[in-house]
Amino acid sequence: MARTNRKLVATELSTDFREASSIVEEAVPEPEPHEVVVRNRYAAVNATDVNMSAGRYQPGMRPPIELGAEAVGVVVQTGDRVRQLAEGDAVVTSTLGGGYREYNVVRASDALKVPNPTPEVLSLMVSGLTASIALEEVGDMKSGETVLVTAAAGGTGQYAVQLAKRAGNHVVGTCRSQEKVEFLKDIGCDHPINYREQEVANVLDEKYPSGVNLIYECVGGELFDLCVDALARYGRLLCIGYVSEYKEGAQPIEHERVYTKLIPKSASLRGFFLPHYAEHFGPHMEKLIKLQQSGALKVSIDDHVFEGLEDVPDAVEYLHSGESKGKVVVRFPE
Repeated sequence: MARTNRKLVATELSTDFREASSIVEEAVPEPEPHEVVVRNRYAAVNATDVNMSAGRYQPGMRPPIELGAEAVGVVVQTGDRVRQLAEGDAVVTSTLGGGYREYNVVRASDALKVPNPTPEVLSLMVSGLTASIALEEVGDMKSGETVLVTAAAGGTGQYAVQLAKRAGNHVVGTCRSQEKVEFLKDIGCDHPINYREQEVANVLDEKYPSGVNLIYECVGGELFDLCVDALARYGRLLCIGYVSEYKEGAQPIEHERVYTKLIPKSASLRGFFLPHYAEHFGPHMEKLIKLQQSGALKVSIDDHVFEGLEDVPDAVEYLHSGESKGKVVVRFPE
């Protein structure tokens, strides 16, 4: 095992990920008794990477801030009290600062053993878990409802579409191109909406006049406002992110407060932040892996190739361009 570790850190606070980040080297520390050293094979790229480089997840912390979160790799060293993992085991991890680095040292309890260190398994770790836990544990997903997924062809949207459909629902998904429309049809979306060619509000008003029962929303801004308006009586809006405002910051608004729209419909707005639901990781991950291995759950990895830490800023900017389809990952050379 190499004794030098390269990693990406934010040397200044900025939502301009390229400007904020730099590659540094350090010695790979020896694991403590309950820790393992993981050689990362793939790291996931997330819209929230710009929040990490801006220091929003660690208030008050000053640079350098370690970047990246979830990764999949292979255990290369274990602490002397680790029993559940061994050298050569494939694991996924999700720790702040643990993604954009060649070696990651984590508590063994924070490394989830998986069949193989593949990008598909990595995609399940946060994107899949977010969809599964948010829909089932927070959104009270039922059968026979209308479910709307925004950014439906993205890293987490692809799972929300499929899981909602598997639960017996009619699924509507928004996207930005005809290619993504075809992708959504392929994974079971009943009604894809290309917002560059159709007005989403008009489509929803015309096709779903009684409203939408459950909304999985990660875009924010005007689309969030539209989703509030589209809620049915007793509807639930899951807010899992607001990527449209990550770079420039939260937008001030000057219109009536949201409760004036929720109360008349007995509707609800439910925020979701994955780390708050760690007790659900194991069961939901086990379910997702079984579905993926059986072919019942399709996992789309974006076909753009990003290699090594040097390509991470390109990958982050590509994700924010809106052109990606499925999960964006960075591969680390073995």
